[in-house]
Amino acid sequence: MAQQGYPPIHGHGYPSAQPVQGGYPSAQPVQGAYPPAVPVYVQSGPVAPSQWQAGLCEWYKDFGLCIVTCCCPCITFGQTAEIIDNGITSCASAAAICFLIQAVAGCGCLYTCGFRSKLRAKFGLPESPCNDCCTHWCCSCCAFVQEYRELKLRGFDPSKGYQASAPQQAMVQQVPMQQYMQK
Repeated sequence: MAQQGYPPIHGHGYPSAQPVQGGYPSAQPVQGAYPPAVPVYVQSGPVAPSQWQAGLCEWYKDFGLCIVTCCCPCITFGQTAEIIDNGITSCASAAAICFLIQAVAGCGCLYTCGFRSKLRAKFGLPESPCNDCCTHWCCSCCAFVQEYRELKLRGFDPSKGYQASAPQQAMVQQVPMQQYMQK
């Protein structure tokens, strides 16, 4: 049932979805959602396929990062994992888990390749040059540098952490609870 002044609502408080030409919807404000003064951004559907902006063997383009990654690969991995996981996994916990799995079992790639898969899904990247686990097994340092550089080229700064590095266009506007409680 629609209240006076508001459009009919379907589902979970949002107007029904409109088809998008081209098959790849973009994040746009939903008009008529409750409360009407607060823009709500909804993104659905698959991510448009794209290409890697950083090559797997382009470690020489950031020599400082290459040195850090060769000496302490868990640091580079932890920084990228925090960004890839939208701050859910902290840099320290991802680095520690990677280090422990590698030190105890010698197969840290089984943990780290999952984050490469998340990165590819996030940006619609191809599984290249081979599957994610093989890439991390054979060339883990190169893969860590590539993933770090990919995030940098897309506007993130893994060295700053998730909260400080998210590009402005990727951030969703947060609305304080007091606005909802005011009459």
